[in-house]
Amino acid sequence: MSAQAITEALVTEVNFRLFEECVPRIKNCLERLPDEKIWWRPNTSSNSIGNLILHLCGNVRQWIISGVGEETDVRRRSEEFDERGPVAREKLLALLDALEPDVRRVLAKVDPEDLMTVKPVQVYEHTVLTMLVHVTEHFSYHTGQIAWITKMLKDEDLGFYAGEDLG
Repeated sequence: MSAQAITEALVTEVNFRLFEECVPRIKNCLERLPDEKIWWRPNTSSNSIGNLILHLCGNVRQWIISGVGEETDVRRRSEEFDERGPVAREKLLALLDALEPDVRRVLAKVDPEDLMTVKPVQVYEHTVLTMLVHVTEHFSYHTGQIAWITKMLKDEDLGFYAGEDLG
């Protein structure tokens, strides 16, 4: 298998995990909750679903759009966690929806030589490969937190695998 094929497979997988798996799961959770529950926190040391969505959008923009794509970093990370809401559900959904075209645009330009290129992000320097893996696992991690909060608040199966025989 060629380096180009491996790069294309990685980019396809990142796009799939973010936009065909995680984002629909987050939207599923948002649809099940009243607005006030989106901003519920179990304690002052924990984040709400709303905070986690703001954080995910900020993280992806910083690591992919700015880090990989070398566009201007405008992230204000502390604001993602300081927000107490309510930021309207529609705005949260719009932020999630706006990620996909921007991320796909940047990732479409990634070639095999880029994967081992070291670039700055936050206070770190990472390879593009590391940035792609980080964003994917980070997004999945927080998607799981959002699902857990939703299950705890609603006491219902979220149906992520409804209709599938997982053997």
